[in-house]
Amino acid sequence: MLEPDTARARATDIVDRARKAGADAADAVVAADASLDISVRLGKLEDVGRSESAELGLRVFVGRRNASVSTSDLSDASLNQLVERAVAMAREAPEDAWAGLAPQERLLHGDPPLLDLDDGADVAPETLRDAALAAEDAARAVPGVTNSEGGGASASRGVWAVATSHGFAGGYATTSHGLSASVLAGQGGAMQRDYAHHAARRRAHLDAPDAIGRRAGERAVARVDPGRLASGPMTVVYDPRVGSSLLGHLIGAIGGQAITRKTSFLLDALGTRVFAEEITIADDPHRPHGLRSRPFDGEGLPVSPTSIVEDGMLETWLLDSASARQLGLEPTGHAARGIGGAPGVMTSNLYMAAGHVPPETLIADIASGVYVTELIGMGVNGVTGDYSRGAAGFRIENGEIAGPVAEFTIAGNLRDMFLALTPANDLVFRYGINLPTVRIDGMTVASG
Repeated sequence: MLEPDTARARATDIVDRARKAGADAADAVVAADASLDISVRLGKLEDVGRSESAELGLRVFVGRRNASVSTSDLSDASLNQLVERAVAMAREAPEDAWAGLAPQERLLHGDPPLLDLDDGADVAPETLRDAALAAEDAARAVPGVTNSEGGGASASRGVWAVATSHGFAGGYATTSHGLSASVLAGQGGAMQRDYAHHAARRRAHLDAPDAIGRRAGERAVARVDPGRLASGPMTVVYDPRVGSSLLGHLIGAIGGQAITRKTSFLLDALGTRVFAEEITIADDPHRPHGLRSRPFDGEGLPVSPTSIVEDGMLETWLLDSASARQLGLEPTGHAARGIGGAPGVMTSNLYMAAGHVPPETLIADIASGVYVTELIGMGVNGVTGDYSRGAAGFRIENGEIAGPVAEFTIAGNLRDMFLALTPANDLVFRYGINLPTVRIDGMTVASG
């Protein structure tokens, strides 16, 4: 597998070849990864998967025209053909007034921050198998669990490098470890499924297998024999593992392409209140061991902690270089790209700061509401902010979480929902997007 220095050298080399072939400017990315996945079911090994790959993407500019190409064939002859094809394509492409490399004066210089994202991921298959079995065993041992969809364990290592023709070249490695269990409770057509999963950059930081399994089993058992909710206005409380989607809708609405295309329900919201007072939403790419930490963005710009919402006020758009040029602003260091195509935007470790009260206090005055633990479907309109999702969870009665409920829809408008949102104090950094338990008053619930 490629190491960061080798990947960086390959990216730099293909950019140099592009310039020699007639490109006015170019940038390149190289990505490599190796992974091992083990799955078990009912106490037996079910599948072992091992993969390894390396890919290269090249973007070239000829005047205001550009083209992108990619390949997984890194042989010298293939790369020469790739460069020739890219330059020829760019010469025939339509002009794009906004495309181009990131501003040279903004590029990251010097050593990137050390974020401790790589532990080597050198894990024996037997170790992963034993962890998956232990997680599934613990889940199946929970009284009321009647079947299993299995347990899984994985270890992977990835390398990412970016090089530009105007002075940037960098690369880094990350590892990822995962452990999960998924089981069913109940009988026949009334069976209910749930799961638990944990991922970490370093294997030593993973939850214990028995804790993950027990959590999966208890969640499944708690969902057995769901009832129905009455339709009407209702307070909705989001469990942290599903509430992260709310921040995803926010980021989709403030990304550069949504703003330049005027397809965002927050198009006129910069500098205005979009959440209640005291709510803070931030992005921290420098979080040690963070699942989405990175030392630089997809265009070679430095990254830094960003306050997106401060005291309820929307502070910034998230901009790559092209959208920043179109808006007459500066890029924000949130560019992200795959192997092919132009950069878009992406957050790193996005989170909503904790509130001031525990979840129990947050729901104590709710006479009739619902605690949502699962969301289904994607009924969200990014242009209008209209929101409608299928859901399952638990009834809230007289300030207490009661029995399970299913087959209902929660609806509202995201602008109204954001303003009505109240966070609890139970923030835990566990995912790429993290927030505490949150309460939203005034939503509409429709029973299926």
